[in-house]
Amino acid sequence: MFKRTIYSEEHEMFRDQVRRFVEAEITPHHAAWEKKGRVSREAWLKAGENGLLCAAMPEEYGGAGADFLFSMVVMEELAKAGAMGPGFSLHSDIVAPYILHYGSEELKQEWLPKMARGEAIGAIAMTEPAAGSDVQGIKTTAIRDGDEYVINGQKVFITNGGNCDILILACKTDPSQGAKGTSLILVPADTPGFRKGKLLDKVGWKAQDTAELFFDNVRVPVGNLIGAEGRGFYQLMEQLPQERLLQCVRASSALEAALEWTVTHVTERKAFGKTIGDFQNTRFKLAEIKSQAVLMRVFTDRCLEMHVAGELDAVDAAMAKMLTAETLCKCLDDMLQMFGGYGYMWEYPIARAWADARVGRIAGGTGEIMREIIGRQVTGGR
Repeated sequence: MFKRTIYSEEHEMFRDQVRRFVEAEITPHHAAWEKKGRVSREAWLKAGENGLLCAAMPEEYGGAGADFLFSMVVMEELAKAGAMGPGFSLHSDIVAPYILHYGSEELKQEWLPKMARGEAIGAIAMTEPAAGSDVQGIKTTAIRDGDEYVINGQKVFITNGGNCDILILACKTDPSQGAKGTSLILVPADTPGFRKGKLLDKVGWKAQDTAELFFDNVRVPVGNLIGAEGRGFYQLMEQLPQERLLQCVRASSALEAALEWTVTHVTERKAFGKTIGDFQNTRFKLAEIKSQAVLMRVFTDRCLEMHVAGELDAVDAAMAKMLTAETLCKCLDDMLQMFGGYGYMWEYPIARAWADARVGRIAGGTGEIMREIIGRQVTGGR
């Protein structure tokens, strides 16, 4: 059978450490976090202590100085456990890289070590009530006033929004310039005028603290600008391939885990005098799902290799994100069916995985936007 080659012995040793951490510190508490709508701060601090956060950040900023694949090990093990609550990957592999790649030395020194320790939780705010996949349509403004930016606006569907201590905010520093007027600004959560709304009650990802955020004359120093003014849209576009790749990695691991749960169920559950797995329809469906899981994993690992080598572009990432998100949803629906009524019970991991998977076709750019990106490349922009 297919054998993965992307990870080294050191990665697999780290995986054992991460798996033990997830079993001890995540899985036993996840159901309680789902009821509360957020992961405990204690879990974040323990994750930092155990090296699960910002592994790819340089040691001078508190990270482990490891390669990107160490972060992917963390994501894979959380996905295999069905633990979608901890927003570790967004914190470590989306928010922290913006600060590392574009932030000033002062911002790096102030925030990255705290993020690596789990003392400061990071979020990024792009989506607004009237601007989702269309990042250019954001209305939140940050108008310069002397040595400060004055921020007004609203964001919605913000991952880590309830727990966040810092926020990378996409806003318009020059509303008259469209995309060219977009900038990224770091906003500490304790800044006067910054308010977190209620945690949103979602279909899935129940333990994830997704929130609305409000900005009413929020003043931050001009030094909190991430990169150059007016470069925000381009910075977002540069980092989106990695964000979309993260979703592919999660989807591949979630599908493999769900397949294991399903095989166990159908070989134990009986109907009409034999196991469900004895029926040809079940075996045929599982054969299809297994094949899809292998294809997804091979494609995702190849995309990971390309990304580590700096070769993954926006079109590659869009294809991977679209295919893995949609394949996961289809396969989970087929597998849930094999559980019968039990598959619809929240206490069963397959039910939670089914609900959690649906957002993958929306977050990070909808499937329709992915098709537009791919289609433009296919037709040469015509």
